[in-house]
Amino acid sequence: MSNEYPPAHRPSEATDQRTWAMVAHLGGILAYFWVGWVAALVVWLVYRERGGVAAEQGRVALNFQITVLIGLVACRIVQALPGIGIIGWIAFIALSIISLVLSILAALAVQRGGSYRYPFSLELVR
Repeated sequence: MSNEYPPAHRPSEATDQRTWAMVAHLGGILAYFWVGWVAALVVWLVYRERGGVAAEQGRVALNFQITVLIGLVACRIVQALPGIGIIGWIAFIALSIISLVLSILAALAVQRGGSYRYPFSLELVR
């Protein structure tokens, strides 16, 4: 009898890349709390030199989350204006929900092996 154990199962590189790409998109769930961009930034910074799905989808997610962050800041500014502050509040909630839904859709698309492009996004990170 041998005391050797079978080699541990290591996920393939493609599966690992898809998982990290999914994490980058799922960071958008936290957009309401102003930190939706953090997960995408971390994934993009780690994988940008290596290339692959994680780098590309991390960049796409980061661009979208920066766009959402700019929109949320604009909504807070409008909220501070007397008379029309309610419009800023409604827009803030709507933008947070849109970020939540689109981030989940993007994560599901990437996990299935595809890619995702958000319907609106500024291309700030290349």
